[in-house]
Amino acid sequence: MNAKFSKPKGFGEILDHTFRLSKNRFKDFFLIFLILLGPVYLLQALIELAAGVSFFRTVGTGETWFDGIVNSFSGEFTDEGGPEVNLAAELGTGLIGLISIILAPIAQAAILFALNHMRKNEEFTVKLVIKEAFSRFWPIIGSSLLFGVIVFGIVFVPIITIGFAGVFGAALLEPGVGIVVAGVVLLLAFAVAVAYFLTRWSFYFGAAAIENDAPGLGRSWRLTKKRGWILLLLFIVFGLIVGIVSSAFELTFGLVLGNSVLYGMIVNVVSLFTSMLFAVGFGVMFLDLRTRHDADDLNEMIDDYNTIQ
Repeated sequence: MNAKFSKPKGFGEILDHTFRLSKNRFKDFFLIFLILLGPVYLLQALIELAAGVSFFRTVGTGETWFDGIVNSFSGEFTDEGGPEVNLAAELGTGLIGLISIILAPIAQAAILFALNHMRKNEEFTVKLVIKEAFSRFWPIIGSSLLFGVIVFGIVFVPIITIGFAGVFGAALLEPGVGIVVAGVVLLLAFAVAVAYFLTRWSFYFGAAAIENDAPGLGRSWRLTKKRGWILLLLFIVFGLIVGIVSSAFELTFGLVLGNSVLYGMIVNVVSLFTSMLFAVGFGVMFLDLRTRHDADDLNEMIDDYNTIQ
């Protein structure tokens, strides 16, 4: 077994291991996402071109250059800028999004299989891990759909309920500073609680992919015992990194190219990179949880043996 995977890691060690793996095996990891999602993004670009979107630079109407750039993202074009995106293009983009939602988990699973091979000191190829990921297609998709239903149930349903309650409450009671502050505190507490529980269940994906344990929610809950808050903080850090990198490229190229086809292609390439980085980070966290859990199980077996003796 690879020594870097065989011992439990702290917060900083997980980040360091993620960045080292992403750097050292960048070609293989990025190629996985490029093979699975690259053709989808290329098809998206072709649909936009067919809809009349400018390839190099798109500027909407506005009194200033900046207004024109901003309006290009809202669908407002000048007479010289080409026609607006039609319904067919919108439907095509929606179809592309649906395909991406299906293929992205497969790419993440392929990364997970690759990391598992590295943990065992086994050689692997991009073709092999993609094939292994597709062999778990239905368990992965089914588990992900179930997790999506859970997310909807514990996030959107309460928010809708609280929203209606707030509207009626505001109509019946005179709003004050104390009520507003209490509402904000309760909302933050609710958000933290939801994030914690979703973190505890989120490693269902690894169980469904490489452990043949679908839907894997129970396995995830056991693996994350006593590690929920650390894992939540890691997810926040990875989310911030992905958000900062994505925003930097989107803002920089958006100001130059507007909402053009070339801009979309650049954003999609950056998305491939950030998705790869997040997938590697998730894989490192999952394998670290397995190492910790297996070590705890071994210690319990030793303790039980000593007690019997």
